[in-house]
Amino acid sequence: MRVAYPFSAIVGQDEMKLALLIAATDPSIGGVMVFGDRGTGKSTAVRALAALLPPMKAVKGCAFHCDPKADAGRCHDDCQRDKQRGAARTEWIATPVVDLPLGATEDRVVGALDLEHALTRGEKRFEPGLLARAHRGFLYIDEVNLLEDHLVDLLLDVAASGENVVEREGLSVRHPARFVLIGSGNPEEGELRPQLLDRFGLSVEVTTPTTLGDRVEVVRRRDTFDRDPKTFGAAWAGADAEVRDQLLAARAGLAAVEIPDSVLETASKLCMAIGAEGLRGELTLMRAARALAALNGEPAASDRHIRDIAPMALRHRLRRNPLDPSGSTARIDRAMSDLFDA
Repeated sequence: MRVAYPFSAIVGQDEMKLALLIAATDPSIGGVMVFGDRGTGKSTAVRALAALLPPMKAVKGCAFHCDPKADAGRCHDDCQRDKQRGAARTEWIATPVVDLPLGATEDRVVGALDLEHALTRGEKRFEPGLLARAHRGFLYIDEVNLLEDHLVDLLLDVAASGENVVEREGLSVRHPARFVLIGSGNPEEGELRPQLLDRFGLSVEVTTPTTLGDRVEVVRRRDTFDRDPKTFGAAWAGADAEVRDQLLAARAGLAAVEIPDSVLETASKLCMAIGAEGLRGELTLMRAARALAALNGEPAASDRHIRDIAPMALRHRLRRNPLDPSGSTARIDRAMSDLFDA
């Protein structure tokens, strides 16, 4: 197997790494969109996160690797019967991280009729697609802003319902498809459709390092990794294990983290101040603040957590103001200064 670059060895890009950890702690946040220059480590960070994630328990033999504790009526017939009889066998599998290539066909994404099975045995059988493979894991789309419109429409439907519905060639299949959507792209190559951008819980911006020391360290570490990936990975295994333990502890303690009413009021005031559309801004702020508190091992979220995650939770939810040439991050910073300083 190809050795992934260690997550903890990534130089800088703190906002991107934090956003990925927050999304991994609480998948209900809605995923992460990473905008930035080419060659800034976007894909490297996502694949490093995949290697960092702990294994998960799934029903053995289930094409959708469903949760043994989940409702028996949410999977295929064999899995349902095994769950209802209490005979479902389980296994530990790696958390799925699935790449969705830009050139993928609709059948490859949603699934289709298994032609080989139909021709050899004369029976209709569903062949799961990429959405089924990504269930309970991560779906990664590089250059998501270049994705074809019909695939964007499919992702919007699945992201809204948490289910994939396939009606074709006499097949009628409905299966769970809940995943954390992670996208990356260069805004200079095209804009992302607003409907899909709004589905991402967090949006981060990465830039090329501007200090000499950081640039040299990036090149040095990458060159060392390329020449001997196993030795480099072993050198960073301890640091990655600490991040993995932090993530596991955050997931275990997430439900116990409290959100005081004062923090909810702060989130709403900030969203009103910047004119955020809809209420997804408040919901994302609340969930991300809770996840950040869990990652820090704190019992309750506070205004400090709101301030730390506000730019990544809100910068893609602002209405464009042609009279304000400043970027969305600058507008959020001004609103936070007015709110918190007051």
